[in-house]
Amino acid sequence: MKLGFFTMPMHPIGKDWQQSLREDREAFILADELGFVEGYCGEHNTDPEENITSSALFMASLIGVTKNIRLGTGTLNMPNHHPAAVASEMAMLDHMFDGRLNIGISPGALPSDAEIFGNMDMNRPAMFLEAINQVLQLWTTKPPYNIKGQFWNLSTERTHIPETGMGTIPLPLQRPHPPIVVTAVAPFSQGITEAAVRGWDPISAPFLLPQWVKTHWAKYVEGCERGGRVADPANWRVAKTVFVAEDEATAKAYGMGTDGPYYYYYRSLYNKLKRRGALGVFKTHRDQPDEEVTLDKAFEKLMIWGTPSQVADKLHALQEETGKFGTLLYGGVDWKDPALARNSMRLMAEKVLPLFNR
Repeated sequence: MKLGFFTMPMHPIGKDWQQSLREDREAFILADELGFVEGYCGEHNTDPEENITSSALFMASLIGVTKNIRLGTGTLNMPNHHPAAVASEMAMLDHMFDGRLNIGISPGALPSDAEIFGNMDMNRPAMFLEAINQVLQLWTTKPPYNIKGQFWNLSTERTHIPETGMGTIPLPLQRPHPPIVVTAVAPFSQGITEAAVRGWDPISAPFLLPQWVKTHWAKYVEGCERGGRVADPANWRVAKTVFVAEDEATAKAYGMGTDGPYYYYYRSLYNKLKRRGALGVFKTHRDQPDEEVTLDKAFEKLMIWGTPSQVADKLHALQEETGKFGTLLYGGVDWKDPALARNSMRLMAEKVLPLFNR
């Protein structure tokens, strides 16, 4: 198993924005130093808690301060972006990262983002699919372009100059394009199947119970079979919230305490999903009534904490339930205590991962 990083951080409301952005950057820089193989961050334009407003811009800030880690959008919420902008910006970012870019995509899930971009009442899954298809078409066809869709029409027919190339979208360094990953946030995600058909790979979201994470593998296999490729567990990424400390008391206090950053993360997420009537990710069975779904029960099932040996054992138990996956994406949260947060990542890379792989 390899180790990666995934953050959709829930920062306390009122925390200084510069401080939270600085700490989020430090987490990725540390991940690179510790040998994490890849890292992703989410984006939301209208959420003061999840306050990285552009995953692409945030990743660009890591050029020059990271060396080996592959960095990815996690995710680009495609209905909120013009396909031509995505194609040109991702191509440039891939070159600036010397081919270390992964592209994470999704329809986006935050209602207030959808409202402010004017697509809240539109068919966002259809917008998502059209957008990424148009991005890939821009990268695989020669100008001038004349790509017509339901939501976007892309053309340079009136302005293309063959002699200079004006009217041409740049191509990424990685051909035909950087690896594409899709974050799955629902049990039995059909999105995973459709992504696998197209040659893309899945990330299972950190807030899914293990029994629902397990369903993603079957959907991935189904898509790979339809796409004519072998389903390899090495291409499956599972994100989990993990906290490691040298002693059990510290691990429990910071990892499970109701005043800690992990509880804050799940409390915020629980309240947002409850308000939208979307608590299904926390349910132990699909027809479980909402009133039976409590924050504390979900938190206890989702949080992994302990000493290095305890966490290694818990990760083995996780894989026994979900099946083997290739990369564990360590979930980033607010650095309420920066020293403990840094030490947890260090212990994860230097102690837990070797113990697990042995």
